[in-house]
Amino acid sequence: MSAAVTAASAAAATVVVAVGFALGRLTARRGRRADLDLGTPVERATFHTLHTASLAAPPLRAGLTEDTARKAARTLRSLLGTEALCVTDRETVLAWDGPGGGHHQERVMPRVAEMLDSGRSQSIRTHCEDPDCPLRWSVIAPLTGEEGVLGALVAYGSRESAVLVRAATEVARWVSVQLELAELDRSRTRLIEAEIRALRAQISPHFIFNSLAAIASFVRTDPERARELLLEFADFTRYSFRRHGDFTNLADELRSIEQYLALAGARFGDRLKVTLQVAPEVLPVALPFLCLQPLVENAVKHGLEDSVDECRITIAAQDAGAEAVVTIEDNGVGMDPALLRRILAGESTSSSGIGLSNVDERLRQVYGDDYGLVIETGQGAGMKVTVRVPKYRAGVHSQR
Repeated sequence: MSAAVTAASAAAATVVVAVGFALGRLTARRGRRADLDLGTPVERATFHTLHTASLAAPPLRAGLTEDTARKAARTLRSLLGTEALCVTDRETVLAWDGPGGGHHQERVMPRVAEMLDSGRSQSIRTHCEDPDCPLRWSVIAPLTGEEGVLGALVAYGSRESAVLVRAATEVARWVSVQLELAELDRSRTRLIEAEIRALRAQISPHFIFNSLAAIASFVRTDPERARELLLEFADFTRYSFRRHGDFTNLADELRSIEQYLALAGARFGDRLKVTLQVAPEVLPVALPFLCLQPLVENAVKHGLEDSVDECRITIAAQDAGAEAVVTIEDNGVGMDPALLRRILAGESTSSSGIGLSNVDERLRQVYGDDYGLVIETGQGAGMKVTVRVPKYRAGVHSQR
């Protein structure tokens, strides 16, 4: 009896396993089909539209030119589902996609000129004399930017359609948003370049003159050191005045700082004491160009030029998980916290704070407000500046 029950149980177990296996395969097949199923027709159409739009965005983010219009025209035509599509600026046809370009392009700009005067979309019969040409109606929609109407998007159809008018107008608005973002990117680049020029201007002729004077003082007494300092000066100025790249890496920025301190040490001698503590793993981290050097210059100014005592500067770069943390600390004269707040708020034009406010603003622009400078100071209490930068951030990479 016991043996019979055991055999029956084993058979039942075999059936359960077989059924379970079959159900598992069926569930897996359904799961695979579910992965391929993008939902309802409306959801699939939405996905397709968003995907198509995403393909057109990158070239448009570079501005409205013949090259970007040509790259975006086919995708925009697919987005609208029209027989042909044309993109213009205020003066000429930049791109044409689809049939009929040979005899329709010459008629485009007079119609675009009419639209430019009104700034509103227009639906116009083409009056094409070619009986085989499918382009019978056109919708001309303005492309706008910060400076007004930049050009037009012209969509061609086989018949008059209110849907095409609305669709072309909305697509033109979307294109205009991309062009405005492109202008913002260019404005941001110009702003960063202007800020870097301001930092370069802060490298005062007084410092350059004193560095050269210090080098000259060693020409007769210690020619080898004079030669080494001259090479440091050349490398320092080459890095500080380079013409390309918004970003650098921590290793290059620290190397420039070492060159600056070598030149300052030639002038101030034993009064300058520097401690450098750097974790090797953070050396490749990318960060905004010239965002540490001005902080060290500020430490030298407050520690040596504004004081007669020995200046001790400690520079530390540490690994903090997803971030690199750099601290620059000096034992100089410090600063009134109220003045510091005015400087960082842009309410003071103190020459000693130009570098601080510039670096703080650039860090916030690149990484967000959570990554501004953290400064600890007081009158007669020295200054400690902490800089935190993410190790990885989209769009932030060193350019050499």
